[in-house]
Amino acid sequence: MASIKLAPSKVEKLKEICKKFNNDKGELINVLHAAQETFGYLPAEVQEIVAEELNVSVAHVHGVVSFYSFFTMIPKGEYPISICMGTACYVRGAEKVLDEFKKLLNIKVGETTPDGAFSLNSLRCVGACGLAPVVTVKEKVYGRVAVEDVKGIIEEYKSLE
Repeated sequence: MASIKLAPSKVEKLKEICKKFNNDKGELINVLHAAQETFGYLPAEVQEIVAEELNVSVAHVHGVVSFYSFFTMIPKGEYPISICMGTACYVRGAEKVLDEFKKLLNIKVGETTPDGAFSLNSLRCVGACGLAPVVTVKEKVYGRVAVEDVKGIIEEYKSLE
């Protein structure tokens, strides 16, 4: 993966986040949540600074980031799309909905479109089983999504570009 150079202001922001949690290694997960909220993802450079500030190894930070599915080391698109693959959604056709998103966006799960607009993810359960299959785009929830609805959902966000 290509290395990025963090702007000095971003480095300072990250150090402030660590200080907010008293540079306590026991607060690593909270620090990583706040860092991901700030940066959108957790590239190696962010992990290195967090490790240094909390006085833990980079390997430990990376282990936590890679263990928890909430954390990502890949930048998400401006409009992250998540398809629920929990039992109710799966049984009601979520896999076909996911396949349609992959086809129309020409990306795989975990990838972002080249223009940075959309990223695609699958989730285990969003807790809206009565609306299955469920798709979220950013914080907006779409229920009872059919394959035929996918193009319209994508177009809704393309029109905002």
